[in-house]
Amino acid sequence: MLKRNVIANFLGQGWTALMGLAFVPLYIKYLGIEAYGLIGVFALLQVWLNLLDMGMTPALSREMARFKGGAHNAQSIRDLLRSIELIGVCVALLVAVAIWLASDWLAADWLNVKEMPIHSVAQACVIMGIVAALRFIENIYRSSIVGLEKQVLLNVVTVVMATLRGLGAVVVLIWISPSINAFFIWQGIISALSVVILIPVLYKALPASQTGGRFSWAAVTKIWRYAAGIMLITLLSFLLMQTDKILLSRLLTLEHFGYYTIAALVANSLQMLAGPIDMAFFPRFTEQASRNDQSSLISTFHVGAQLITVLVGATAIELIVFGDILLQLWTQDAVLAKTIAPLLTILSLGTLFNVLMHMPYQLQLAHGWTRLTIYVNTIAVLLLVPAIFLVAPRYGAVGVAWIWVLLNAGYVLFAVQIMFRRLLITEKLQWYKNDIAKPLLAAIVMALFVRWIAPINLGMLGQFLVLLFSLIFILITAAFTAPLVNQHIKHYVGKTLKLYFVGKF
Repeated sequence: MLKRNVIANFLGQGWTALMGLAFVPLYIKYLGIEAYGLIGVFALLQVWLNLLDMGMTPALSREMARFKGGAHNAQSIRDLLRSIELIGVCVALLVAVAIWLASDWLAADWLNVKEMPIHSVAQACVIMGIVAALRFIENIYRSSIVGLEKQVLLNVVTVVMATLRGLGAVVVLIWISPSINAFFIWQGIISALSVVILIPVLYKALPASQTGGRFSWAAVTKIWRYAAGIMLITLLSFLLMQTDKILLSRLLTLEHFGYYTIAALVANSLQMLAGPIDMAFFPRFTEQASRNDQSSLISTFHVGAQLITVLVGATAIELIVFGDILLQLWTQDAVLAKTIAPLLTILSLGTLFNVLMHMPYQLQLAHGWTRLTIYVNTIAVLLLVPAIFLVAPRYGAVGVAWIWVLLNAGYVLFAVQIMFRRLLITEKLQWYKNDIAKPLLAAIVMALFVRWIAPINLGMLGQFLVLLFSLIFILITAAFTAPLVNQHIKHYVGKTLKLYFVGKF
């Protein structure tokens, strides 16, 4: 099931990322870079809403995994789900109303608008609030399905919705209205449809109970410690990861904020690649930790960590070394690509360090240990926020991006040391050496070699082939220098060949 879920998650999240990235040049073409900056503001708004989640949906996902391990009966898990549903709907309504009331102030006083009419920006903010509220509700059902490990079915829904969301938006802009309001209205329609589909998917996966689920404060209070820890982590993570965007949305023009948004969007694709691995491994960590199956937990942890390094690390090296070629091919705008490329390189490096910490973080959450992340992130915020205030006015987006690199390098080098004193205490050296250093260094060497021998001044086809073959070579090199990934590849290749020759002869 773990392998199947990883593959399904990659297909689903990969397709979602493709739909999110592929049409950005068309969005800019029909909306303009200033209006596209509002899409960046919407992404920031969605992150804000994670604070209002109060840790409920991650806690719900964990309880669904524990339900599979026997920690809940049918009635108690349905009561918890119904309780969080009702709380989530109330929060979503409050969010939509609050953004509607603040829309004029956001358009006139916060956003640095140059060309768009203020009233159009205010209307866009209202619609953004509604869409964000719908996605807030949608996340309750997504996290529950992830915890139940029904991830193949979830990704089928994800692929269909991502296609409608991305391709449908292009159709709306070309044939109905090339306006930012039309774009967000379409996003709201798809989010509402997603909620309608996910509700029966989730409830069908749960066993029947006598009352079918009811609101229960007792059910909520049982998870409050874990949820409170997640809420604090979310708040601190928000400050660490979004303070740059908040300040830059105020300090930069909406046009230049749009440039930063594009670079951050591409770099954030690395997080989307890591997400499928997180989704598949976290429920398995939780089950193994609940059973105190230490040997299986160690093996699963190293497999997950090496998958992160091979798949996400190799892609990050591709973005760092070949980012300028990717942007040129993607946008077909030399000036735009040249403007964004330095930001993409720096942000990709910082995000690479960040994703290397995903497996240690998932391991901590599986054990219900949130305190370490809270302490570490609190110290980081106390250092980071003043640094951004000092750097942003003088060095702008590039300076802030370098702070992101230093922060995440500190996690990998220092913060993780504390975790290995309590969890998997004999596995630190293997994590650094086999899970990270070997595949990552091999990928870097291969990327630099391919860049050195690659021709210059290529056309579109040539640029595409350079990107394709460089990524293939980097992935292969990383995979065969990661011991457990290499072992699994040999096993499955050998098994496949054996079945082929047995069937043939």
